[in-house]
Amino acid sequence: MRVDGTPYRTIWASHDAGRVSIIDQTRLPHEFVVAELATPAEAAKAIKHMQVRGAPLIGVTAAYGLALALRADPSDASLEAASAALTATRPTAVNLAWALGQMRRRVAPLPFADRAEAAFAYAGELADEDVALCAAIGDHGLPLIRKIAEAKSGAPVNILTHCNAGWLAMVDWGTATSSMYKAHDAGIPLHVFVDETRPRNQGASLTAWELGQHGIAHHVIVDNAGGHLMQHGEIDLVIVGTDRTTATGDVCNKIGTYLKALAAKDNDIPFFVAAPSPSIDFAINDGVKDIPIEERDEEEVAIMRGVTADGRIEQVRLTPTGSPCANPAFDVTPARLITGLITERGIIAATREAIAAAFPERVLHTQPNRK
Repeated sequence: MRVDGTPYRTIWASHDAGRVSIIDQTRLPHEFVVAELATPAEAAKAIKHMQVRGAPLIGVTAAYGLALALRADPSDASLEAASAALTATRPTAVNLAWALGQMRRRVAPLPFADRAEAAFAYAGELADEDVALCAAIGDHGLPLIRKIAEAKSGAPVNILTHCNAGWLAMVDWGTATSSMYKAHDAGIPLHVFVDETRPRNQGASLTAWELGQHGIAHHVIVDNAGGHLMQHGEIDLVIVGTDRTTATGDVCNKIGTYLKALAAKDNDIPFFVAAPSPSIDFAINDGVKDIPIEERDEEEVAIMRGVTADGRIEQVRLTPTGSPCANPAFDVTPARLITGLITERGIIAATREAIAAAFPERVLHTQPNRK
């Protein structure tokens, strides 16, 4: 996608220079800053402190972090230590462990002298694969938007999205936003309602920024406004992303997604999840019971960052000093509330049977946890 007309991905690498470049998302939307990662520790910090975020981008960043580790020390001990450190950064998104597992399987059989180059090359392949997956998701989601547009005789299609499942959360295109970008580029009128997505405000800070860069009409709304808009017929379609999808179709995503799904169900509004296959965890059946929910720092709730009237970027405290804050980062939307999963292989039902039929090769290599 483009930033001020210049094409960017969220992450890119130079093996010869021994560095990986990222868009530092903690500085958006008020500053556009490219940061460089030269060590696996810096890659781990970028993931943990959300300079990069979004399940697919976390996975690719971890893959490059492992490549940086092997460039400095290609030994088995380095491979295992870096894998462990990177795995520990964020426990919820399945792409992290998936990408590191793919990397280890690729480089572990190689001679030490060949590991770093192979690791950088394969991390690049994973990045390219993510771009292709997201583009395919957009192709399959586009007809949903086109059909609604035709029924509305050309009036804008009103879409609600939650958090940021745009290109900033992936390597390019995004998942939930991919079909929106493709619809816009095809000349279909649309308007996006963007939940602010407290805490961290990924919707207000990131989704709104990238939609604006692409010229898509949108409004930022407070998180609790979605149900009201649905009741008054102002939402035609909800599309969100996913950090982990179970073998049975439950979806773990940014906190607040479940409430949007409940409101959509109550108002007969289609609720779709853009779900690339690496986000599907075939070893888990019950999302509520079995997915670990990350509890993040309470200061994410208590403190907000913004720009002052005179252009200074400042942090302010919202809550009384001494009032503790709880900060579960994700919730689980049960499959029964989901209209369908938009995958790179088409739109499928959020059921065990449909998911297994769409990705049989993944099922064959996984032993489900049948609790």
